[in-house]
Amino acid sequence: MKTVLEILTLSTDYLKHKKIENPRRQAEEIISDALDIQRLQLYMEFDRPLTDEELDLCRKRLARRGKGEPAQYIRGEVQFYHCTLKVTPDVLIPRQETEILVDKVVKYLEKVPREGKILWDICSGSGCIGIALKKRFPELEVTLSDISSKALDIAKENARLNQVDIDFQQGDFFEPFNGKRADFIICNPPYVTQEEYHNLQTEVKDYEPLIALVGGEKGIEFYERLAQEAPNFLQPGGKVWLEIGDKQKEAINALFASPDWKTCRCELDWSNRDRFFFLEIE
Repeated sequence: MKTVLEILTLSTDYLKHKKIENPRRQAEEIISDALDIQRLQLYMEFDRPLTDEELDLCRKRLARRGKGEPAQYIRGEVQFYHCTLKVTPDVLIPRQETEILVDKVVKYLEKVPREGKILWDICSGSGCIGIALKKRFPELEVTLSDISSKALDIAKENARLNQVDIDFQQGDFFEPFNGKRADFIICNPPYVTQEEYHNLQTEVKDYEPLIALVGGEKGIEFYERLAQEAPNFLQPGGKVWLEIGDKQKEAINALFASPDWKTCRCELDWSNRDRFFFLEIE
């Protein structure tokens, strides 16, 4: 029987051969997750032999990672802004940039009245944004919407996991909200261009859902729709937060340069890249 140290060494070499970045760290995470122990605990159990069942599980998960499947899908869950979220190939894996967006929204909402206010998370995917905000501010009335029924199924499960009461609507963009208005709209839409898509990393292009990545030939098609349609779905003084591609600032600035919008401000992520837009309607 092989020990933890032997498996860790062999796994690191295997992932290195497969050109997986940070092979030692990833081997640690895959093995510790398979054994249901903390990563640092591996170093206190180097001499422990693995059972046949444990060894088989480690090998299967390492094989998946070696083919390029994201570790988050192999694990089946991620931590996101104080939430544990289930993720499958039916939803985009929540990114660190989106956590920054949530944190910016939290800091804004902390300063304003929230009781009875309505917030929509459009193109919600796993539900990471809306669920995190509902968990932080239970007094908000939060609705998640997505065109994908499979994504909404994951979002519903995530809402249950995090014990938040949220409404769900399936449909294309603002379609589920006809005749309704919100105080706050948050949207992290598909914004990769068709050309950019072909140059994405294998683990993104081959595993994450195309519908959640590609915004169209130009990449800004969803923002064009939002600029035209959002004023019809916002309360007076309503606010919008967007995540964008880091080369889209000028194009999106131009889209929202109309009298409908009182405020249009781009903000940076931690890498000083243009990443978020804050918008306010008259």
